[in-house]
Amino acid sequence: MNQEASELLKRVIQEQYQNIRLDSLSSNDDEFYYEFKIDDVVSENDFSDLENKIHKLNKNIYVKLIRISGVYYNGDVKREMVTRISGKAFRSLEDLTVYNAFLEEAKKRDHRKIGKDLDLFCFSDYIGPGLPLYTPRGTIVKDELQKEIERVCRKYGFQKVSCPALADISLFETSGHANKFNEELFRVSSPKGHEFVLKPVQCPHHTQIYASKLRSYKDLPIRYMESDKQYRAELQGAVSGLSRVYAITVEDGHSFCRVDQVKSEVINMCNLIKDFYSRMGLWENNWVSLSVRDKSHPEKYIGNKEDWDLCEQILQEISDELGLNAKRCEGEAALYGPKLDFMFKDALGREIQIPTVQLDFSTPKRFNLFYVDENGEKVSPVMVHRAVLGSYERFLVLLLEQFKGVLPLWLSPVQVNIIPVNMKYHDKYCQQLKNLLEEEEIRVEYDNSKESMNKKLRQSNIMKNPYTLIIGDSERDNNLVSYRRYGSDETISLKVEEFISQIKKDQKER
Repeated sequence: MNQEASELLKRVIQEQYQNIRLDSLSSNDDEFYYEFKIDDVVSENDFSDLENKIHKLNKNIYVKLIRISGVYYNGDVKREMVTRISGKAFRSLEDLTVYNAFLEEAKKRDHRKIGKDLDLFCFSDYIGPGLPLYTPRGTIVKDELQKEIERVCRKYGFQKVSCPALADISLFETSGHANKFNEELFRVSSPKGHEFVLKPVQCPHHTQIYASKLRSYKDLPIRYMESDKQYRAELQGAVSGLSRVYAITVEDGHSFCRVDQVKSEVINMCNLIKDFYSRMGLWENNWVSLSVRDKSHPEKYIGNKEDWDLCEQILQEISDELGLNAKRCEGEAALYGPKLDFMFKDALGREIQIPTVQLDFSTPKRFNLFYVDENGEKVSPVMVHRAVLGSYERFLVLLLEQFKGVLPLWLSPVQVNIIPVNMKYHDKYCQQLKNLLEEEEIRVEYDNSKESMNKKLRQSNIMKNPYTLIIGDSERDNNLVSYRRYGSDETISLKVEEFISQIKKDQKER
C-alpha cells in the first residue's frame, strides 16, 4: 500500500509542479518516500492539498504526509540536494484518525518543543545544524545526569578517564574506524600538514591508556569510563533536534579482562544497566537483542571466525543465565564483535536503543595490547564495550518525551521557584529564603519581575518547576513557606526548616 501511495504522490506532484528532475520512489512497511528536484518551493503548508488529491485518485487509500526534508539524492553525498516528502498510507478513515490522534500526542511530547519551552537547548545557523547549544538550565540537566551515571558506574568498578577530542589518523586506521566510517569522519589538518581526526568513538583512545604501562593478569579487569564529545558527519537530511546530531556527548566505558572473566564482566554491565534504568523509572517495557554478524558478508567485520563464534556463544549463555530472552538479530553486530542491545519502548510506543554491551577480541590484537599471565607469557585481553546512558542527546529525547518535560526533583534545573505576593512588602524575606536555600545546595530562582503574581504562577507552571513558593505576610511573619507541587492546586504551609528537610529527602529519591 505504501508503494502505491508513493506512486500516487509522484503523480500528484508531477501534475502540480513543472520541471521535475532527479526523482525517485521508495517505501517500506512503515512509510513511503518521494524524492524530487524542482525550482518551486514545496512546504508542509501544501500537505493537506496533496493528501486530498491523492485520495481523489484512489478512494481506498488515506494518506498522511508527515515530513519534508532536504536530502542527498539516493543518499549519495556526492549528488545534488533534493526534496523528500515522507508519508504513511492507511486503508480506512478510522485508521487515519487513530494515527492523527497519535501525532497530536507526539506533538505534546516532542522534545524540540519541550526543550524550547523549558529553555534547555537551542541551535544557531552561525554554528551549524546538528550542533546543539545547552543553555544554563540545560547544562544543569546534562551535568546532573553525568553525576548520576558516574556515581552508579563507580559502584560497578569503573574509573573515570579523560581523552582529547583530536587524535592522529593512524589511531583510527589501526582500529578500523577510518576505513569503516570514512565518510562520517571529521578530518582536521594542522598548519604543518599533520592530519588529525575529531574522535568519532572513544574506544581507541582507551586502548592507549591501557597500553601506557605493563599489565599483569592480577590487574584485570581494568575498567574505564568517560563522558565526552564525539563527532560524526551525519547526512544533513538525517539531522533532527537532539535525535541525530554532529556533536554527540557520549557516556561509555570499556573493560579489559581475561577470557575467563568475560562472562562475569558482561553480567556486571547488564546489572549496571538495570540498576541505572530502574532508578530513572525506565526499566519496564524493554527487550534485549542479541546482535550477531551476517555470516554471508564477513567483509563487513574485523576479527577471525573463531573469536566471533566464542563471543556469540558467551552472550547467548549470559542471556540464558539472566533470563534476558534475547532475540537473535543477524547483521546487527558491531564492526568488531557481537553485542547485547537493550531496546525500550517510549511513551508513544516507538522503539529506541540506548544501552549496549559489546564483546571485542579484535581491537586489543590490532593495538598489540597484552597482559602477562601467571606463566610469564604475553596474552591479549578481551575488550568489553558498554554504554549505559549512551548519547546524552538521545537519552534526553527519551527522558523529555517519556515524562513530557516533568523531570524528577534531583534532575530539575530549578527545584524551587519563589514568588512574592507583593514585592514591596515581601522582597526582603524572599531574598533571605533564596540565600538560605542556595546555602543548602537547593537550585532556586526568585521571580522578582514586575509581572502580576498570577502571571508568575502560570509561568512557573509552564516551566514545570517542582516546587513553587508563594510568600505573603503570614509566611514572612511566622518563618513559613507556602508551596504548591507541580500538577497540584493544593497549597501547603511549613516551617522553613521542615521544608528544607523535605526537599533534601526528595532530592535523594531516584
